[in-house]
Amino acid sequence: MILLAITPGAGFHRARWAAVLRAGVDGFLIREPQLDARALLAAATWCQDTAPEVTLWVAGRLDVAFAAGCGLHAPEAHPEVEPGLVPLSRPLHHEDQWTARRHVDQLLVSPIFPSPGKGAPWGVERLVHFLDGLPPEGPRLLALGGVAPANAALLRHPRLAGVAAIRPFWEGDPSGAVAAFRDTA
Repeated sequence: MILLAITPGAGFHRARWAAVLRAGVDGFLIREPQLDARALLAAATWCQDTAPEVTLWVAGRLDVAFAAGCGLHAPEAHPEVEPGLVPLSRPLHHEDQWTARRHVDQLLVSPIFPSPGKGAPWGVERLVHFLDGLPPEGPRLLALGGVAPANAALLRHPRLAGVAAIRPFWEGDPSGAVAAFRDTA
């Protein structure tokens, strides 16, 4: 199970970020819209130096992703990005988006469970129905939105590569959250 930790939007805090980066996550998505390009690039470089084994993504800044040599997570309103420039991640909020986004490297299917400010959740049944209809090849799919160790086992599916989350990694012990997620796999 791939575990992608997403920063909570509270700014660059080295000690907190280091704890999550070193907790055993597989990926790390910097989602800090308040950081300017220079600060975001510095944070991305620091993350790569701190945990080179963790796949790094930055949200919404192609220039920073390109400069840092990491992946770009292009949020909903982001302009289309030419394939092959950088590893590309996109959200998938509705099944109708699949056709336009199936060429990317990673899709964050969201929200799966109730999540503050994120609209109506997909739920497990809808997610499984969607995953059952997909070809075996294509982008890596991660479930996002209200996903926690307590409900992650409900999401087991051969086409789902793992989960992305914010709160489990930032509220409490990130190593404990990683261990709890891994126990459900």
